[in-house]
Amino acid sequence: MNRIIRVGSRDSTLAVIQARLVIDAVKKTNPNMDFEIVTIKTTGDKILDKSLDSVGGKGLFIKELEQALADGSIDIAVHSYKDMPFEETEGLPVVALSEREAPFDVLVLPKGITTLENSKPVGSSSLRRTIQFAKLYESFEIKAIRGNVPTRLSKLDNGEYSALILAQAGLNRLSLQNRISCIFTIDEMIPSASQGILAVQGRQGENYSFLDSFHNHVSETVSKAERRFLKTLGGNCSTPVAVYGQIQNNELLLTGMYVDADGNTKTGKISGSIDKSEQLGEQLAVRLKD
Repeated sequence: MNRIIRVGSRDSTLAVIQARLVIDAVKKTNPNMDFEIVTIKTTGDKILDKSLDSVGGKGLFIKELEQALADGSIDIAVHSYKDMPFEETEGLPVVALSEREAPFDVLVLPKGITTLENSKPVGSSSLRRTIQFAKLYESFEIKAIRGNVPTRLSKLDNGEYSALILAQAGLNRLSLQNRISCIFTIDEMIPSASQGILAVQGRQGENYSFLDSFHNHVSETVSKAERRFLKTLGGNCSTPVAVYGQIQNNELLLTGMYVDADGNTKTGKISGSIDKSEQLGEQLAVRLKD
């Protein structure tokens, strides 16, 4: 590996912050290592006039980063794990996961507004969020919104939307916690698989031992369950599937949502030993699907 570790990141403020979080954590135990962030604009960042569902899903946020890894332009790539398909790309494994930031979805109101109003649409980039929000607020119009977090907030504050539904983790990492008006509970809105977790992707056969102190085993356990749930249902990053795992008293509690071909929403829970996280994910998926 190069003396300077080149860290691939999407070309956005949040993505660069996330890459720096990984670097700062690694340097605590490897102070003599040097890193360089290489920003890459992905297809998902370029196509802003269409929904992700219609252009290939969230996997478009990692395509160019994976190519840079494969051709040696970068040494590792940092992704939001929820943006990665459940099937790993051959030769490019996930080599470390971060501690999970707040996994919940939140409601953001325009500056100066304290009450959700029904005069304008609510902005959401996710069908998963749209379906769950519609059950909480049946009379509200929901309109797709694309772009990075600052762009979306600008559209909100300029009067285009009455509110936005965003991930709490992104706002926390951008130091925009003050914009959060309401945090949805798991009973109100189940998150996306691996939401709040950062994934470090590398090349097969490379030595990534410098990431050992960074890697979080709790995130690994819950992600195995959540992503097996996703895989069993045949879902991808844009499918309206939701799942969240949490460890309580050495047991894994998994909560999931599945929308069938007829549009029926099914939710359920399962719990069991953390040693059987993947089996629990599969069992819950089969239960909801059947």
